[in-house]
Amino acid sequence: MLHVDIPTQADLHQLATERHAAAVSIFLPTTPVAGEVSGDRTTLKNLASEAIAQLEAAGHDKREVGALADHLHDLVEDDEFWRFQAHSLALFATPDRVRSFRVPNALTAMVEVSDRFHLKPLLRAVSFPNSAYVLALAEGTVRLLAISADQPVADVHVPDLPKSAADALGVSSMGVRTESRRSDTSGGQRAQLAQFCRSVDRALRPFLSGKHVPLLLVADTALGAIYRSVNSYPHLAPFGLDHTPETMTDTDLSAGVRGLLDRLHAEDIAAIGADFADRKGNGRATADIAMAARAATAGAIQTLLVDIDRNVPGTVEDESGAVHFGEADSAATYGIVDEVARRTLLTGGRVLAVRAADLPTDAPLAAILRWAI
Repeated sequence: MLHVDIPTQADLHQLATERHAAAVSIFLPTTPVAGEVSGDRTTLKNLASEAIAQLEAAGHDKREVGALADHLHDLVEDDEFWRFQAHSLALFATPDRVRSFRVPNALTAMVEVSDRFHLKPLLRAVSFPNSAYVLALAEGTVRLLAISADQPVADVHVPDLPKSAADALGVSSMGVRTESRRSDTSGGQRAQLAQFCRSVDRALRPFLSGKHVPLLLVADTALGAIYRSVNSYPHLAPFGLDHTPETMTDTDLSAGVRGLLDRLHAEDIAAIGADFADRKGNGRATADIAMAARAATAGAIQTLLVDIDRNVPGTVEDESGAVHFGEADSAATYGIVDEVARRTLLTGGRVLAVRAADLPTDAPLAAILRWAI
C-alpha cells in the first residue's frame, strides 16, 4: 500500500517563502515494501552526508550544521517512519526541523543546499492529478469511487447518493432495457433519466464542493450525455468511459480510468504547447531563462513548464530578476529554473514540472506570459 502526503497549495506556498541560511532539499526514490527499505535508508544517509559536506565547505555555523545533521540522522534511524512509504520521498530540512512528503511518482535521488528550498521535483507530484473520483453510473447502480496512485478503485460513501434510478425516482422498477436499446430513449424515459441524473448531481455537490480533482464518468453513451447536461461539478473530465459499469469489474474500471488520467495529462500538455506557439510571436511566451526570470519577478508568468531533470545553477536578483549563472552546484547557488518556478508560484502562476519531451523547445523551461516583457 502506498502512503502519500501530496503537498497542498498552502504547503507549497510555505515552502516557497521559507528562507534559511542552511536550507537542504533531498529527494530519493523509495519502496512501499517495508521489509526492503534498507537501501533507501542508506541512500538518505549518503545524501545527508553530501549536504553536510556542502554546508561545512561554505563555512556555515557549526552548531546549526550539527543540528541539521541530527535531524536527518534521526530520520534515517526512525524505524516507524520507514514502515510507511510510497515511491519517492521529498525532505526539506533546516536546523530547526525537517518536513517530509511521500509522493507516488518516481524521483531521481538528489540533494540541493541553498538559502531556499528546491521545489521542482516536488512539483511533479502536483503538476497532474495522481488521483481522481470515478462516477460509475447506470440505471441499476450508482457508485462513487476513488482512485489514487497505484491503488485500485475504492468505494466512497456519499450521503443521500441514490443507489439506482428506481431509488432516485421512488419507483419499484425502471424496467429492463438491453444495451442495444440504450441509445433509443423515449422522451418520457429521457425525462426520468434526467431527473435521476439531477438527483445524483445534487447528492455529489456537497461532497465535491471545494475539491479540484478530476471526476471521471463511466456510463453508457446515452446516460452519460444526460448526466453531462445536468452536471454542476466544474472538474468533470470532458471525456469518460462510454460503457455501462454494470458489466465491468473493478479491475476493468481501474485500468480504464487510469487511461483517462493519462489522456487528461497529454491533452493538457498539448494545449499548453499550442498556446506557447501562438503567443511566442507577440512576445507573450519565452523559453529564455533570463527573460523568464525577469517575468517571474514581475509576476508576469501565467503558466510555466519546467524540466524536472535539468538543473541550471546560479542566482537570481531579488528586485530586478537579473540572472547570474553559476559553474556548478554549491551552497552559494541554487537552481535558476527552480527559482523561476518558485517566484511564479508566489505570484499566482501555474507551474508544471514535466519531462524534457513535454517541453515545446529544447530549453529547460517554457513560460506563457500574462503580458509582453
